[in-house]
Amino acid sequence: MKEEKTGFFGRLKAGLTKTRDNIVHGIDAVFGGFSSIDEDFYEELEEILIMGDIGVKATEEILDKLREQVKENHIKEPADCRQFLIQNIKDQMNVQETAYDFEKEQSVVLVIGVNGVGKTTTVGKLAGKLKAQGRKVLLAAADTFRAAAGEQLNEWAHRAGVDVIGGSEGADPASVIYDAVNAAKARGADVLLCDTAGRLHNKKNLMEELKKINRIIDKEFPNAHRENLVVLDSTTGQNALQQAKEFGEVADLTGIILTKMDGTAKGGIAVAIQSELQIPVKYVGVGETIEDLQKFDADSFVDALFDVPRQDGRAAETDEACKGGDHEGTVVG
Repeated sequence: MKEEKTGFFGRLKAGLTKTRDNIVHGIDAVFGGFSSIDEDFYEELEEILIMGDIGVKATEEILDKLREQVKENHIKEPADCRQFLIQNIKDQMNVQETAYDFEKEQSVVLVIGVNGVGKTTTVGKLAGKLKAQGRKVLLAAADTFRAAAGEQLNEWAHRAGVDVIGGSEGADPASVIYDAVNAAKARGADVLLCDTAGRLHNKKNLMEELKKINRIIDKEFPNAHRENLVVLDSTTGQNALQQAKEFGEVADLTGIILTKMDGTAKGGIAVAIQSELQIPVKYVGVGETIEDLQKFDADSFVDALFDVPRQDGRAAETDEACKGGDHEGTVVG
């Protein structure tokens, strides 16, 4: 299936290779190595899932449900419950359709996170995607600490054909947001995407600044649909979960964007974050082009992770849909 190789599902599958080696091979070894389903079997599965960054809470829920299914269905052979395990992991991760309402409404999207996770690139990719959907997009360059951030965002804006409201280096980020919100209202923008400075979740003054930015948006644009998306580097595993918790204390997080999925053995963190925080993973990134940032789909993610062959044509359909929304697939981040 050539489509699967070139489309997003194929790239996701390739990107999850390290995570698959870390989790799935161990799980399959348990299914193949045990002749019966006993406590040792469950303990081995538990260890592999937790070590694979799926997290204690999610692992307990996945295995509690598996125990019930084994009893209800009178399953005797370990291999016969593999599909139940896969489905249970999917059930932990489903994202509601309302998660993407901001794409259809007049919205302000604040993109936050620590340094080096790929915030500016993610804002640029989102701008390109939304513009391709026919939305009028405006960018706010509120990362005034990092000299290259404004230039980088301007480059993305140029490629996407959208405008940027920015301040000079060292300007007050809150004042940039104020100007950008008022420009978005005056110009009738559909979506205002705000890039912010990378801030360590333990730096109190920077976190207070985030609260101030949120207050300005609330006051100046009370009718806008609000999104606070935290960008997390999936290669950091449990640290990413901790960062999300800390940011959640100062901003009402509405979604997670997981970057660098193509370079991590810790992709299981996607399951842990959703289970622990009840905040949906909305996008995953598996590369540098605009197409490599896609809406999160639990079925696709888990099927790609477990190397489940897609014979229902869904992979091809999904890929065509993904391609249809983008122009110039060669844009580099």
